[in-house]
Amino acid sequence: MDAELLHPELSYKICGFCFYIHNQLGRYRNEKQYADALEQVLKKNGVNYGREVKLPPSFEGESRNRNIPDFIIEDKIIVDLKTKQIITKDDYFQMKRYLVSCGKKLGLIINFRQQYLRPKRIVN
Repeated sequence: MDAELLHPELSYKICGFCFYIHNQLGRYRNEKQYADALEQVLKKNGVNYGREVKLPPSFEGESRNRNIPDFIIEDKIIVDLKTKQIITKDDYFQMKRYLVSCGKKLGLIINFRQQYLRPKRIVN
């Protein structure tokens, strides 16, 4: 393993859960269905997580907090689930906002719409 890789065991485990879910549900469900399935798998495997937790404001004076990631797992990795044709720069920037807002180092963007899952690692 590369010494620079952040949380390799946990991120590998999360990706494995998502591959399992993708194999079980296919690629045409909605985001909430995948999130519900991931929550069940996390519970079943005794993994600590928070779902749709509001993050602190990004800057002082922010009037409304829009930073609500799908999952924060083991207080280490932010996971954002998608069901769209392609991951865009906006998705990347959204994850960067999440990471900066809560001071985490690693985020995973997982797009279930693709035929083959290709989790994207975003490092802060």
